[in-house]
Amino acid sequence: MSNIRFDALKTAWAHQPNNVASVQRASVIFSQNVFTREKMKEYIASNIVGELFDLMDNEKTLSRDIANSVAIGMKKWAMELGATHYTHWFQPLTGGTAEKHDAFFDFDEKGAPMEKFSGSVLYQQEPDASSFPNGGIRNTFEARGYSAWDPSSPAFVIGDRLCIPTIFVAYTGEALDYKTPLLRSITAVGKAATAVANYFDKNVKRVYTYLGTEQEFFLVDEALYNARPDLMMTGRTLMGHYASKSQQLDDHYLGTIPERVLAFMTELEQEALKLGIPVKTRHNEVAPNQFELAPIYEEANLGSDHNQLLMSLMEQVAHHHQFRVLFHEKPFGGVNGSGKHCNWSLGTNTGVNLVAPGKNPYQNLQFVTFLVNVLKAVHRHNGLLKATIASATNAHRLGGHEAPPAIISVFLGAQINEALNQIENADVDKGIIINAKKEMKLGVGNIPEILLDNTDRNRTSPFAFTGNRFEFRAVGSSANCGAAVLALNAAVAEQLNIFREEVDALIAKGEAKERALFTVIKRCLKECRAIRFDGNGYSQEWQQEAKARGLDTETSVPLMIDQYLKKESVQMFGSTGVLNLAELQARCEVKWENYSLKLQIESRVFGDLVINHVLPAAKRYQAMLLEKVAHLKQVFNAEEAKVLNEQDCLLIRRIEGHASAIIAGVDKMTSLRIKANHIENQRERALAFHDTIVPIMEDIRKHVDELEMWVDDQLWTLPKYRELLFVH
Repeated sequence: MSNIRFDALKTAWAHQPNNVASVQRASVIFSQNVFTREKMKEYIASNIVGELFDLMDNEKTLSRDIANSVAIGMKKWAMELGATHYTHWFQPLTGGTAEKHDAFFDFDEKGAPMEKFSGSVLYQQEPDASSFPNGGIRNTFEARGYSAWDPSSPAFVIGDRLCIPTIFVAYTGEALDYKTPLLRSITAVGKAATAVANYFDKNVKRVYTYLGTEQEFFLVDEALYNARPDLMMTGRTLMGHYASKSQQLDDHYLGTIPERVLAFMTELEQEALKLGIPVKTRHNEVAPNQFELAPIYEEANLGSDHNQLLMSLMEQVAHHHQFRVLFHEKPFGGVNGSGKHCNWSLGTNTGVNLVAPGKNPYQNLQFVTFLVNVLKAVHRHNGLLKATIASATNAHRLGGHEAPPAIISVFLGAQINEALNQIENADVDKGIIINAKKEMKLGVGNIPEILLDNTDRNRTSPFAFTGNRFEFRAVGSSANCGAAVLALNAAVAEQLNIFREEVDALIAKGEAKERALFTVIKRCLKECRAIRFDGNGYSQEWQQEAKARGLDTETSVPLMIDQYLKKESVQMFGSTGVLNLAELQARCEVKWENYSLKLQIESRVFGDLVINHVLPAAKRYQAMLLEKVAHLKQVFNAEEAKVLNEQDCLLIRRIEGHASAIIAGVDKMTSLRIKANHIENQRERALAFHDTIVPIMEDIRKHVDELEMWVDDQLWTLPKYRELLFVH
C-alpha cells in the first residue's frame, strides 16, 4: 500500500549532499553584483557622481536630471552582468518584498528595437496600491500608488533583473511599506542624537543608526515538507507528537554542521556576498535542524534591506539542495522557536559608538546619557515595542524555550546596574568635579570602570544591553525587522528631544552643562527604574512583579496592537514625523486582518488534515483491531478470548474516545470560524479568532497527537517529528 509519508521518506533518504564546486574568497566576490560607489564612479559621468554622493550623504532631494544620468550608467552596468529586465524592489505591508519586472526592450522613434532605461522609470513607478495590504487607505477602485527610488540603498542584480530598492506610498502620500517610515525614523533619531552628542563633541555633524540581524531558521527536507500540507500552507506543524529525542542533550547547538546543510550555507554565503550582504557567522542553533546566519553591522536602512534580501535568497538556494527554509517562529512544538535578534546602536560621523562605554569618565558620561535615554524611551513605550513584534506566528514563540517573554524589560548586567544606582543616589552638589582636561569625577566609583562585555548574558531578556549595543531579541524570525526598528528609533528620538529640552532649560537658568546633564539623568533613572530587570523572565514571579511595576503584560496579540493608537504612541510618531494617525490606523487594520487570516487558514488546513488523514488512519487501525477481536473469538473459548482481547478492546475504546473528541472539536471550530468570518470590524474579528479558535485548535491537537502515538506507524500518512527534525 502506497503511503505519502513513506514515499517522502524514501525521497529524502535518497538525497545526497550537494557540494559547491568552487568557493571564492569573500574579499574577491563581495558586492560584485551591487552598483556600489566605485562602480558609480566608473559608469556615471564625473560631474554627476559628486552631486549624487552629496544627496546620498546629506539626504537631499534627487533631481530628475541626475536620475537620467544615473539610469544610463546603471543600465550599462546591469546589462554587462546579463540583466534584461529591471524592477522596483519594495517592502509592502505583507512583510515580504515585491517586484514587477519590465524589460529594457523598447522601440526608438523609427520603430527600431532598442534597450531603454530612463531616469523617470528609475525614479518612480506605479504599482497597484489597492492590491497590497493598506488598512483602508486605498479603496479597491483606487489603484494608484507610487514606488520611488531610495538612493541610500544600492541597486543590485539578481539573475536577469536589475533590482532598485524603493519606498512605496499611496497616491495620497501615506506610507504603504516598512522602508518609508524606517527612513523617516532614521532621520529623526539621527537629528535628535546629534543635538545631544554636541554636548560632548561639537565636531559631531551626524549620527547613524546601525543594525545587525541574527537570522534564525529551520531547514526541512523538501520531500517531507511536500508531504505535510500544514507546513506548506501555514509554515508550521499544526499537529505532531513530540519526538522522544529533540534538544534535551544540547548536542545540536554549535555542533558540526551537517554536510548537506553546510553545502547549502556555503552556496548561500557566496551568493549573499555577491549582493553585498556581509554574512559573517553561521552555526547550528539549539533545536534539531535549526540554524543561524548573522551579518556584520550596517547602517539600519541597508541592514534591513539586506535581511529581507537574505531571506528571499535563502529560499532560492534551499531549492538547489532539496531543502525548504522555515521562517515561522514556532514550526515545531516542544523545541526552540526562531527569532531575528536585532542588534541596534548609534554611531557618530567621528567614529564614536554612543552606546558603548568610553575610555575615560567624560566619555562615560556621554555613554550614560545615551544609555539612560534609551532606557527611558523603552520604558515609556514598552507596550508599543511589544506591539511591533506581535503576530499570530510570534505568539507561539514568546515565553517558551529560551524565547523572551511577552513583557518588554531591559537587561543591563550587574556592573552597569550598580553604576546607574550610584548615579541615581548621588548628590548633585557633591558629585561633579571637572578640570580643564575634561577629566571628571562624578562621585560614582564605577563610572570610569565601565568595560566592554563586562556582564553575563540573559537569554530571557527581550531587550538586552550586550556591551556596545542593544539586542532586541523579541523580534520574530519571519518579520520585517523594519517594523520594530522604526518604532525604537522614533521612541529614542522623542526621548532625546525631551532630554535636550530639559537640559537646555536648566542651562538657560545658569546651571553648568555637566550639572544640568547629571540632574536630568538622575530624574530619568528614577522614572524608568521599572524597565530594568536582570532576573529570570520565565518565572511566574516576574509576571506578577512586571504588572506591579506598571509594565505591559498583555498576551493577546489583537489587544497588543491597540498600543499603536494609544495617545502616547500617536503623539510620539507624530512629533518625530515617522507615522501620522492615518498611517497608524492603517497599520493596525493590516495587523488585525493578518492575524485573523493566518488563523483562518490554519483552522481550515487543520480541519482538512484531521478529516482526510488523521481520522481515516485511526478508523482503519480501529477496524483492524476489531477484526482481530472477532477472529480471536473464533479460535479461543469465550474466557480465553476475553483475556486476550482486553488490551485490544482498551485500545479500541481509547481511539474511539480521541476520534469522537476530534470530530466534535472540528465541528465546533468550523462553526466558530464561520461566525468570526462574518464580523466586519477587523479588531473584533481578530479578538474572536484569538478567544475562540486558538483554544479549540489547541484542544484538538492534544487528541490528534495522542492518536499519533497509538495508531499503527504503517498507517500514519504524515511525516512525524522524528523524521522532520532529523533527516538531512
